[in-house]
Amino acid sequence: MTAPEKPQISLQLRTFTDDPKHDWGATLALGRAMDAAGVDRVVVSDHVVFGENPEAYADPRLGGITGGRQPTGPDGQWLDPLIVLTALAATTTRIRLGTAILLAALRRPAVLAKQLATLDVLSGGRLDLGVGVGWQREEYEAAGLPFERRGRLLDHTLEVCQTLWTEQRSSYHAPELSFENIHQMPKPTRPRGVPIWVSGTVNDAVARRLTRFGTGWIPWGAAIADPAGSIAAMKDRIAGLGGDPTGLQVLGHAKTVKRPDGSLDTAATAASAPALVAGGVTDIRVTCSLPRDTDRATDVLTELVEAFHAATD
Repeated sequence: MTAPEKPQISLQLRTFTDDPKHDWGATLALGRAMDAAGVDRVVVSDHVVFGENPEAYADPRLGGITGGRQPTGPDGQWLDPLIVLTALAATTTRIRLGTAILLAALRRPAVLAKQLATLDVLSGGRLDLGVGVGWQREEYEAAGLPFERRGRLLDHTLEVCQTLWTEQRSSYHAPELSFENIHQMPKPTRPRGVPIWVSGTVNDAVARRLTRFGTGWIPWGAAIADPAGSIAAMKDRIAGLGGDPTGLQVLGHAKTVKRPDGSLDTAATAASAPALVAGGVTDIRVTCSLPRDTDRATDVLTELVEAFHAATD
């Protein structure tokens, strides 16, 4: 695990809506504005289908988050994250492109490995793969997969991806799948493959996943509220499993502050960054509304990035 030299700033691009007339061109333009303004990473979310029980999102026993709410109804529009990132890769030059998170277990592993390697190569090595098990039983049922085995299915998917990414002549054997002497090109740009960020609470299953596959951790649930304590606890678990948590990258959330007129107070928002960095956060996520006009959005984002660097340099 290797952490960046300086803390990074990231934003989520909202690729879902309950507006059937939403302008997706404006969404992609906002991604380009993030790139132009100097934001380090843009991430997008994932849902393949929805059932009719969105309340499950608020149930931690299923992988949801207490008090959380699915932001659209079951008929909300949710774009495929890898296609969105491909579009952004073609129209940006420097910003890192991430999933937060991809429900990787819903995809056939060898096909997913090819898609991710291709996107990584075409983007010049700018791809980060954020993964998690999800909270919705209906998505696994629609894919013909057992929801109860979602943790093992995610591990299996990552095992196959890393095998195909790192071995020229690949073989793999597991109860779910076996193959011998398989060749898949291109390989991702990094020797270990696409960097993997694992989402989850502080528990042994997530710690094992980080030890085996992880570059970074996306805290979830109660772990979000206490970044420093959660990071220390997770690093202890990784070390206890024989891993080296020294360079673990970790996502944390800035406290968004608005001015009286409702606009983003960039300096006050950035002021929450130093405490997060001191607690071990390496990637600081800012959640905010931005102007619809691309030029104005670029100005706000540029101001935010400058305030962030002033607070953390």
